[in-house]
Amino acid sequence: MSSFNDAGPDAGRPGIDVPDGRGRTGLDRAGRDLTGNPRVVVRDVEVLTSSWFVTRKTTFDYQHADGTWSTEQRETYDRGDGACILLYDATARTVLLARQFRYPVYVNGHPDGMFIEAAAGLLDEDAPEVAIRREAEEETGRRVGEVEHVFDVYMSPGSVTEKLHFFAAPYRQGDVVPGSRAGLAEEGEDIEVLELGIDDALARIGRDIVDAKTIMLLQWAALRGPFAPRG
Repeated sequence: MSSFNDAGPDAGRPGIDVPDGRGRTGLDRAGRDLTGNPRVVVRDVEVLTSSWFVTRKTTFDYQHADGTWSTEQRETYDRGDGACILLYDATARTVLLARQFRYPVYVNGHPDGMFIEAAAGLLDEDAPEVAIRREAEEETGRRVGEVEHVFDVYMSPGSVTEKLHFFAAPYRQGDVVPGSRAGLAEEGEDIEVLELGIDDALARIGRDIVDAKTIMLLQWAALRGPFAPRG
């Protein structure tokens, strides 16, 4: 049942008919107007949580390949769309990555939760290129050169709605944003910036680089990007 049941019979439902903590309403409307697939008919959307991100339980009718229909339910986690970026120095053959504590991986088997990854963040209603330039400079303290769009992917399509926009951009040695620090203290970020040789970074995939977006960016850089064989 919905987490709003304890609000009382006459109370509004946060995120639905009264604003939630982020000022949102109508969160139960997501998906009700979808028309792109005639084999899917959305019947009901229940908001389970909207503390910061939104968890929904959606009931829909689905027509199978043999023509029969069934009623299905799926829970989705909506955290908004995001972007990530690989910062590289093609001449020095280096990349900039970040190491920081990630509780979700720590609780699921990562030895200490100190996770190595490319700079990334949510769009927060900005254009992807604007958002990722902001995130990269906040997380690494380095100026970002011309941003190149690489591709867009859905990272966990079984339950998470997020589309992740992938970018790459050059950085220059010592080109630091004045007054910057790695990460935002007010957001609890405590980030160590790592400058790795591309060959070292590739060799660490599957060992201590186990983040999907970072692996994808490194492999793109080696196969088609700034470190790809020429000629």
